[in-house]
Amino acid sequence: MSYNLLKGKRGIIFGALNEMSIAWKVAELAVEEGAEIVLTNTPVSIRMGTIDELAKKCNAHVIPADATSPEDLEVLFTKSMEILGGKIDFVLHSIGMSPNVRKGLAYDELNYEYLKKTLDISAISFHKVLQTAKKLDAMAEWGSVVALSYAAAQRTMYEYNDMADAKSMLESIARSFGYIYGREKRVRINTISQSPTMTTAGSGVKGFDSLIDFSERMSPLGNADAQECANYCITMFSDLTRKVTMQNLFHDGGFSSMGMSYRAMRQYNKSFDPCDCKEE
Repeated sequence: MSYNLLKGKRGIIFGALNEMSIAWKVAELAVEEGAEIVLTNTPVSIRMGTIDELAKKCNAHVIPADATSPEDLEVLFTKSMEILGGKIDFVLHSIGMSPNVRKGLAYDELNYEYLKKTLDISAISFHKVLQTAKKLDAMAEWGSVVALSYAAAQRTMYEYNDMADAKSMLESIARSFGYIYGREKRVRINTISQSPTMTTAGSGVKGFDSLIDFSERMSPLGNADAQECANYCITMFSDLTRKVTMQNLFHDGGFSSMGMSYRAMRQYNKSFDPCDCKEE
């Protein structure tokens, strides 16, 4: 059911790769709610993924851009304003990748060149997006920029590795840039700390299935899925949240406020139950 929350609005969606992507769900819902959008990803990701299918479905243009390149971002924002016929009302930053995670390197054995890439792709790119948009005066008044984060920015999550550092930086950028952009241009900037979600990127984290199961047991409402995250993003893009900025908003079924749940404790206690089996 559509509520026309984004009727007449223009947006740019970063990071849609395939149907598993949260960005994919956000793009579909944004158009359903009345928006016109431009889709963007790196040229390699566009070739590897199925973003052209999404573009056809959403009647959207695809503009290849490396979010770590200010030059690419200038082209992206300039072309997007030309295609959409005006300034941009909302932007989704759904970008994250760690070479250290992909290579299976432990946090105490990081490759620092890989770490630089992790931070540049997963966090500093957010600053570059914001800085480019501000430089070009590309965002409409009361525009909304949202980046996707995770609770590992605040607490240690087994095997999440240097992506935790990147998410911490991402959230800090939202606060620091949010003050400047809000004061000068009335543009709001927030991060959404989503439940662990089985995206293509998330599935690359060791033990991700167990992490999803653990958070499901811990969260009183259960994990939020990709479609539910899209619903929240659309709300943040809409005029209903005009005075929300510089926030990290937890969208995780209550996980971030939990210490121990009944389900998790029961499962934990089971691990100490005596074995009924006979030794052979």
